[in-house]
Amino acid sequence: MAAAISLIPGLEEIVRGDDPKRRAEAARRIADLFLQGAPSFRDEHVDLFDGVLIGLVPHTEIAARVDLAERLSLLANAPRTLVGQLAREDDILIAGPLLRRSPVIDEQALIEIARAKSQEHLLAMTERPVLSPALTDVMVGRGDRDVVRSAAKNAGAQFSPAGYSTLIKRAGQDGVLTITVGQRDDLSEAHLKELLEGSIDVIRRRLFDVVKPARQAAIKRAMTNIDSLIAPVDSKRNFEPAQRAILALHEAGGLTEAALLGFAKAHRYEESIAALSAKSGVKIGTLDRLVAGDRYDPIIIVGKTIGLEWATVRALILLRLGPNRVPSPADLEGARVNFARLMPSTAARVVEFWKTRQTL
Repeated sequence: MAAAISLIPGLEEIVRGDDPKRRAEAARRIADLFLQGAPSFRDEHVDLFDGVLIGLVPHTEIAARVDLAERLSLLANAPRTLVGQLAREDDILIAGPLLRRSPVIDEQALIEIARAKSQEHLLAMTERPVLSPALTDVMVGRGDRDVVRSAAKNAGAQFSPAGYSTLIKRAGQDGVLTITVGQRDDLSEAHLKELLEGSIDVIRRRLFDVVKPARQAAIKRAMTNIDSLIAPVDSKRNFEPAQRAILALHEAGGLTEAALLGFAKAHRYEESIAALSAKSGVKIGTLDRLVAGDRYDPIIIVGKTIGLEWATVRALILLRLGPNRVPSPADLEGARVNFARLMPSTAARVVEFWKTRQTL
């Protein structure tokens, strides 16, 4: 910092003073000095510049802060505190370049800004080369349509299970987002099926046309599972009305866990089984035979596989017994404990086994 002091006599007085013009001029000259020597500065030098500039830069004109932010956004050793200060500016012309690409902003700061700042700030962040699951959780939770579309388009974005569920729900009302999400390389077949269930036929066809051959095959498999909702069922029960009702819910994007819980609580057995079939890919006839057996284990297994909450699994167990029978508290507690302990991966293997052995 001796260089800065020699360049601008009376620097300490300027920093502590209240003359905005002198402070702005000092900021410009010190920033230029830093930018010229940045490649050769050690960490302690950068920290010294940081400590001086954070008190001076706010007094510069907007155009000067825009230019400084643009230049700092390209530096791997930019002053961290100053960068964080500029990235939190309300003016997106200042904050934008840093939010898009500055490597010195840590994840916690990005999440804090994402939660508090404007949609423009969120949109700028979606252009970063890597987006963590914690950051995309905020983006899909409070971002507008443009923000969510841009995040979904970013190949470096990672989504948590909850984030993907929110993304897919929003895609149910946005055909462009559906096609964007459907082309992501990290989209699982389970999420693809969920995405297709909430989309209309014209969007499904468009997605099929634009994806890679491997994804086309996955779409065909998912659509086979969805179309099986109206296939004949070998059962003493008449599932046809329920199949059509559940298919209509699929097409409207309304086949949620809340809908399944409603069916179970109303003791609508056929609709409940058809809904479980749609969500798990296990055929109705197979589920009907398993659920009507002597044990509640199949409900726990399929519930764990498709991510149901215990309240919904409990309602399905009560549905299985019928309206005139009530399990003992001990049996229900045992079922709850078994459900909590069951690993999703174990449940998924069992469900895949059912699928390989099932018939209509």
